[in-house]
Amino acid sequence: MTEFVIKLADERGRVMEQSHAAATAEELKARFTQAGYYVYSVKAKSALGASKKKVKLETFLVFNQQFLTLIKAGLPILGSLELLGKRQKIPHFRAQLEDVASRVKTGESISQAFEAQGGFPIVYTTTLLAGERSGNLEEVLQRFLDFQRVSLTFRKKLKASLIYPALLVVMVIGLFIFLITFVVPRFAQLYDQLGTKLPALTTFLLDLGKEAQSYGIYVAVVAGVVGFLLYRWSKTDAGARLIDKIRIKLPVFGSVWLKYQVGLFSRTLSTLLTGGLPLVPSLETAAKSIDSREIASAVYKSVETVREGKGLSVSLQATKVFPELAIEMIEVGESTGALPQMLNSVAEFFEEDVQTNLTAAMSLIEPLILIMMGLVVTTILIALYLPIFSLSAGGSGGQ
Repeated sequence: MTEFVIKLADERGRVMEQSHAAATAEELKARFTQAGYYVYSVKAKSALGASKKKVKLETFLVFNQQFLTLIKAGLPILGSLELLGKRQKIPHFRAQLEDVASRVKTGESISQAFEAQGGFPIVYTTTLLAGERSGNLEEVLQRFLDFQRVSLTFRKKLKASLIYPALLVVMVIGLFIFLITFVVPRFAQLYDQLGTKLPALTTFLLDLGKEAQSYGIYVAVVAGVVGFLLYRWSKTDAGARLIDKIRIKLPVFGSVWLKYQVGLFSRTLSTLLTGGLPLVPSLETAAKSIDSREIASAVYKSVETVREGKGLSVSLQATKVFPELAIEMIEVGESTGALPQMLNSVAEFFEEDVQTNLTAAMSLIEPLILIMMGLVVTTILIALYLPIFSLSAGGSGGQ
């Protein structure tokens, strides 16, 4: 199959440009002509085509809630997609929905149509596929919405708990830069005029201020370039894997990150299994939906042993990545035949544990940052005013 870009117009005269997979350009043109479209051109898509923009999760959830409501009200899937596409105000999302509608109109399944867009969560397209196979699209859509709402709420709580510490760190760095580049040079001019001998701490600070004024801009440029290169490297497979290994081994935060990813994996797997998808494809999809390369790699390894007939708990335990408690709970779920429900319990337990640990860690880190800020400011002020105190003491002694 080849990916083609087709330019066409619908019965209302609206011109659209979409990408579709087909064996030949003629076959694709015939497909759309039969569906009632006027086809202007069909061209093979360039391998260097622009990537699809991702839709914000909140916007996507609103669309799916409206989509589910329309389907429950008895409106056909195609009619619901066309109606929501017209009402969508975000241009790139509207174009994607129009593309999905036109694909469904030409005979593609809704899961294939959304998957072809490239910007939607893989959990969503897999959930749609499970709904199509089971004939219960409404139920799986509702389950996806419930899953995403819980995940979104949890992520918002995590971000909210990290805002204040991040703000404090930015303030410390900003204050230090201001003191070194603005305050210290003015004291340097004063002490140059006085010509007095300065303490070692003051001399070091004044030299640091001069260096910052002379080379600060170059240091900032180099730091920016290095940061950009590290960011690009972190997006490669090797970079992401190494960063994830380091992140998991960090004290306190490594455990929090591991539990967060295990919770996300468990909730995703529970949603897919409840939707009627078999265990192996559910595991593969859940592995793709998490950020941790280490945990994703462990899940892929477990897929091989599950295919051989071993239980999920045994397979995950062999990877030596998952927490022991998660393994034990999954084992209980397997033995009682309630694996999806137990996976949901695993997710709830670890999400609560992450929130508790993060709150406790932040309650310790915030005072430490404030203490560090105080020490930095106090040290700089002492270094700057020490010669003045020495001069005052010398003057008093002379009298």
